[in-house]
Amino acid sequence: MTAVGGRLAGKVALVTGAGQGIGRGVALALAKESASVVVAARTTGAVEKVAAELAELGAAALPVACDVGERSQVDAAVARAVERFGRLDVLVNNAQSSGQQRVVDVTDDDVALCWRSGPMGTLYAMQAALPHLRAAGGGSIVNFGSSAATDGEPGFGAYAMAKEAIRGLSRVAAREWGRYGIRVNVVLPNALSPSAERYAHEHPERFAAMAAALPLGRVGDPELDIGRAVVALAADDLAYLTGQTLRLTGGG
Repeated sequence: MTAVGGRLAGKVALVTGAGQGIGRGVALALAKESASVVVAARTTGAVEKVAAELAELGAAALPVACDVGERSQVDAAVARAVERFGRLDVLVNNAQSSGQQRVVDVTDDDVALCWRSGPMGTLYAMQAALPHLRAAGGGSIVNFGSSAATDGEPGFGAYAMAKEAIRGLSRVAAREWGRYGIRVNVVLPNALSPSAERYAHEHPERFAAMAAALPLGRVGDPELDIGRAVVALAADDLAYLTGQTLRLTGGG
């Protein structure tokens, strides 16, 4: 159930890539702390379904179809959020298209797909949100990186490029926008996303071994492990943290 007078009461959050997986988990966690949540993703049916889940919890939710790789659609999503709720306090940039290729096999198209949906989409949303975050007297931006990039995991060449670009952008924005009371941090999640679920179904023994090898012995939950950490970043719990990368990887 949504917390009455939760830590984010009166706050408005926009979450990209919120139609499934980690984005959905983040949206649920924010809603349960009384935030109004704009659920944004490319697929209309997916965002409407998640928004309905939030509404059942008693939260105010707005579904918005948005391809983050298109600046005009991102601008429109932010404008709709402010039109509906009157403000914007939290931006969570989770959307990211990806693929797996060895570096030697990476093509221009592979890079373009990851780049457009990741760094460019994140930049568009941050730029669109800035005046509204300033008007609100500050706020929190949470961008998503990946341990596949920081650890240099083989097979993730284009994806790693995109994710490290997001981290660089976040550090610069944290320094430039701190004067406005805007905090910018990055989360590296290890959670049961749709792709992880597919892998678990197709390779159950490998997945079980991978999870067992983590110090905490399990893959993270999108809402309980990732979403609640985003809540802490969005609330006052970590009000002095900015420009940092938080590894939510179970110790891996």
